[in-house]
This record gives sequence, structure tokens and C-alpha cells, in this order.
Amino acid sequence: MNRKISVGMAVSIVILAMTVTFSITMLVAMRLFDSTVSSVKEKESMYNKIAEVDRYVRSNDYYQIDETTLYDRLTAGYLLGTGDKYARYYTASAYTDLMNAQNGTLLGIGVELAVDQSGYAKVTKVYDESPAKEAGITVGCYITAVDGTDVKSLSSVDVIQTRLRGESGTSVNVTWLDSEATEHTVDLTHSGYSTTTVDFQMLQGNVGYIKIRQFDASTPSELDYAIRSLSANNALSLVFDLRDNGGGLLDDALSCIDLVAPEGTLAYAEDQNGTRTVLGSSTGDSYVSLPMVCLVNGNTASAAELFASSLRTLNGARLVGTTTMGKGTIQSSPQRLSDGSAVVITVAKLICGDGSCFDGTGLSVDVDRPLTADEQTAYYDYTVENDPQIQRAVSTAQQMSGTTTVSGVNEAASSEAASDSTAADSAAAEAASSEAAASSETAAESAASSEETASSTAE
Repeated sequence: MNRKISVGMAVSIVILAMTVTFSITMLVAMRLFDSTVSSVKEKESMYNKIAEVDRYVRSNDYYQIDETTLYDRLTAGYLLGTGDKYARYYTASAYTDLMNAQNGTLLGIGVELAVDQSGYAKVTKVYDESPAKEAGITVGCYITAVDGTDVKSLSSVDVIQTRLRGESGTSVNVTWLDSEATEHTVDLTHSGYSTTTVDFQMLQGNVGYIKIRQFDASTPSELDYAIRSLSANNALSLVFDLRDNGGGLLDDALSCIDLVAPEGTLAYAEDQNGTRTVLGSSTGDSYVSLPMVCLVNGNTASAAELFASSLRTLNGARLVGTTTMGKGTIQSSPQRLSDGSAVVITVAKLICGDGSCFDGTGLSVDVDRPLTADEQTAYYDYTVENDPQIQRAVSTAQQMSGTTTVSGVNEAASSEAASDSTAADSAAAEAASSEAAASSETAAESAASSEETASSTAE
């Protein structure tokens, strides 16, 4: 039976609905208004304080104010006050230089640098066909001055590299000391040359060694080539050297992980509300099943930490070296402002595919191998062949592949573990018959177990 609603009843329902809607709208609007007023009052208080200081300074300060510098410092101070330690302010000129460097408009002289105990910039790599290479600058040389400015007066390697950059065809005056401490000064003309982020070679025991200095657009293809080349040359294990790798571009790091990892989620971005968004996944199409070691230190950060963590979780890789930096946050791309300057801020926390996060804690290693004071002093003098941390990583990789057993897997372990490892090494050396080979295999398994115990203790 259908009941007809009277016109009066329908009008009453409509009026009631309109009243409820109006009330809800007014309630939301009032709360939004209160929030806006509160925010405006806070901002007014902040601006009033700055204005008060400004009035006093302009009325009484002996020095004349440089308005551009003042505005730059105000903006930089604001970011510092947010507590975001990774926030950064670029002046208009600094932002222009940054974009030109990324676009290839600004060129360096073709060197990688590190400031050691001397305070000067030691050359750690020279690129082929670069101005530095043509001038005779080699690995181990020290750059002491740029355009007449003593390098010791410059605050960081990044500042030194910035001083060395210029547009193609321009020149920079460089003073350096060669291996015999002979001083050279020359004008180097900026010109194009090819840079790489990945170096690789085969080491003892068919261990493929891959050094990744940072992650950028060229790294995935370079890493793919390195792995394919080493695999074609019968590499039985891989060592990824991530020491002093500060990260770089997160998307390219994810592409590199995808080159070696099985199928799985690689990372999430977690916003301030705890909401997680998948950043990348591995398809498993190019999964590499070789035993892997990641060599890390306190300067291994951000995307490099994610690379190491992902390989440990998904590929069973072992971490050798020392605890990593612990930078597990994601920064925005530079946000250009109206005056040509730009800011970078932290926008999310970086979460590993397994749900863990290394921000603030770093990644603990499986095999602890810090440098002694003397080794730290000689850090930039080591080669791949005699670097003590690389040797430890290689010995770990060899044990994982079962190709040999090396004594002293973990110098921080007990003397008993070292003794067991030495015994295993002797057994491997005597392997001449099938019975001896079987015995050697048993010894290798024992040494690996001993290393696992030692690693747990070191953590």
C-alpha cells in the first residue's frame, strides 16, 4: 500500500534538511575560521617581532645593511628554526649554479676529491679525457689552491668542487702538489668529459668488486654493465662498496636494487600522518643469485643505506664494515621561489620494504671491521688490493660462495673463533684428494658458522 506524503510534510522535511546542512556548514566554517585566526595571530606575532628588530637595527646600527644578504639570511634562518636538519636554502645564484651543474652547463675539471688530515683536497679519481687528466693530475695529488684561494680556507669538498666548476670554454687556476711534493700551477679550461658513478674489477677468488660512489641517472645502466661483465667472467660472488656513498637520487637507487633483487616491495614513503605510499617494487626479472656483500661505513647514507638494507633482506647479502649514517628521510626537489632562490625540505620518512627504518640508528653490520687510527690516517692511500676493509669484505664473500676459507673473518671476535678459522684455512690448503676436498668443505661450513656467531657478538 503506497502512502502519499502531504505537501506540508514534504516542505517540513526539506526545511529540516536545509537546517541541518546549514548548521553543519556553519560549524565547520567556524572551526576553520578559528584555526585561520589563530594561525594569522601566530604569524602576526612572528612578523611583528622581526619588524621590531628591523626598526631598531635600521635606526641604530653602525653598519649599512645589504638587503639581499639580509633576505637570504632570514630565509635560511627560518629553515634552521624548523628543526629540519636536512632543509636547505639556495640563494638565486646558488640555485642557478645547481641547475646548470645538473644540466651539464657547468663543468668541473674531472676529479673526485676528499679532504684528509692535511686539510688539502686529495685527488681520489681522475676521469679520462678531462682537463685534469690532460694537465697531468693523477690520483694521490693534492689540490692546494683554486684561483689563488687556499683550499684549507674552504669549508668542504662540495665548496671546493663548486669553485672548480665553470662554463665550457672558461678557465680556472689550479695549484696542486704531485707525488713528489712538486708544486704545479696551471689554468685549466673547462671542457666536456664522461663521468661515471660505478667502477668494477675482478678480485681474488673470483670475487666481483663494484664501487658505487653515488646514485644518479647513469648509475642503473653502469651497474647493469658491471654485473653482466663480472658474471661473464665467472664471478662467484659480488662485493658492493658503498663506503662514503651519501645517497643521491632515490628513484635511481630503486632501479639499481631492481637489477639484482627478487620480486618484492623495496620502499615506502611515510608522511607525518603515518600514511605509507609504495615508492618502488622489484619485478625479479633480472634477479642475481650470487652471494653478495655490502661494504659500508658511517658515511653510507640515505639511498645507499636503502640499497644495502634491501640486498640484505631480499638477497641475503651480508653487511661488512661499520654502522651506517642513519639518514632515512626523503627531501623534496628544490622548490623555486619568486625571486629565483629555492628551498628543499624533508617531506617524508623512508621505510624499507620489510617495514623497518634506519633513520637515526643506521644499519648495523653483520661483520664488524672498523679502521684503526693508523688505518684511518692511511684511508685515502689504500688501493683495492690492500684496503683492509675490502679484504675483509672479500674474505666474507669467499666464505659465502664456499670457494675458500680465510682466517680472521672478524677481528673483533674471540680468539677461539679466529683459531677455528685458521684451522679451516689449513684444511683448505691441503685439499688434493677427494677425501681432502670433502674435509675442506666441512671446514668451510664450520668457519662460516663461527663467523655468524662472531658477527652477532660484534653487533
